[in-house]
Amino acid sequence: MAGIYIHIPFCRQACTYCDFHFSTSLNIKKEVVAAIKTELELRKNYLNEPVETIYFGGGTPSLLSAAEIDAIIETIFKNYAVDLKECTLEANPDDLTKGYLTELAKTKVNRLSIGIQSFNDGVLKWMNRTHNSQTAIAAVKDAYHSGIQNISIDLIYATPNSTVKDIEKNLSIALSLPVNHLSAYCLTAEEKTVYGKRVSTGKISEAEQENAQQQFLFLVHRVTENGFEQYEISNFCKNENYAMHNTSYWKNRNYLGIGPSAHSYNGTSRQWNLKNNFSYVKAIKENTSFFEIEELTSINKINEYLMTTLRTKWGADVNHLKEVITSTQWQKLNYAVANAVQNGLIDDKNGVLSIPLANKFIADKIISDLFVEEP
Repeated sequence: MAGIYIHIPFCRQACTYCDFHFSTSLNIKKEVVAAIKTELELRKNYLNEPVETIYFGGGTPSLLSAAEIDAIIETIFKNYAVDLKECTLEANPDDLTKGYLTELAKTKVNRLSIGIQSFNDGVLKWMNRTHNSQTAIAAVKDAYHSGIQNISIDLIYATPNSTVKDIEKNLSIALSLPVNHLSAYCLTAEEKTVYGKRVSTGKISEAEQENAQQQFLFLVHRVTENGFEQYEISNFCKNENYAMHNTSYWKNRNYLGIGPSAHSYNGTSRQWNLKNNFSYVKAIKENTSFFEIEELTSINKINEYLMTTLRTKWGADVNHLKEVITSTQWQKLNYAVANAVQNGLIDDKNGVLSIPLANKFIADKIISDLFVEEP
């Protein structure tokens, strides 16, 4: 299974916490969309297998018209072998008007990932979001009734001064809505964001780790009690409605990234596009280099395998680990794994490594401690 990710690098305004690539100027949106279609044509030989998932991310992909989305999808169908199982559009609630949803339902988009983040209007204002809680609730319900019933929503927890009661209030609303997937992320202070700068200058404090962990554990228990399965640290679904595109990342499958700043992976290398809208458009028009490339070493591959698989319910296969690294490297990794298992940080069930719920909040630290070092 291969996937195509389309990065739409535009937002109406900047959220305080976001460090993804975007511009709040829509002046060259038409040119970027044209360049995305051209890039799809230029890179049609990158994937040597059928495309089963398409994912519009950003930025704010719902700033595109249904016609623009349809044109991009049509370009994919013209240039790639496609066996489409899932086509996801990330969307802001205030973009999902009934009229827009009616037009969107006519395209091949069959899944929505709605960036709600919070149902607390005060928190939404602090985040500099463009919607309020009532708009978010209406957007989910209207989307469901429009015929796009594969719906995911995003929430953020551990905001400054928040408590378990805050995430409880958010979940009480979220779980009342017709959604089959939920993504919940712990707020982090990224260096170049407004929030990150406020934290670094002492103007605001992050939630303490113990408080954030309590919120995480409460979230997991409440969501799973309501029929959701935690299949990745931050992702939950009902009835095995896994996010197919994102799951392909966690399972180390190939994908092509299109648009400014988008990343691609083909099993042997990674590529990333120019992180500037004007430079990207110019390079595509002139057919000059618009990406950088990194060939992956065996150590790169094994560490990425650990980082992605250990975050999921499927875990890391010990036999696979043995096959892809040298005996010396395996001895070091096996020693680190054995220590982690002995200390209760990792479970080993019949040769499949996984992280128990009690430790999932600190998973990144546990995993990075297992990383194999370059010789």
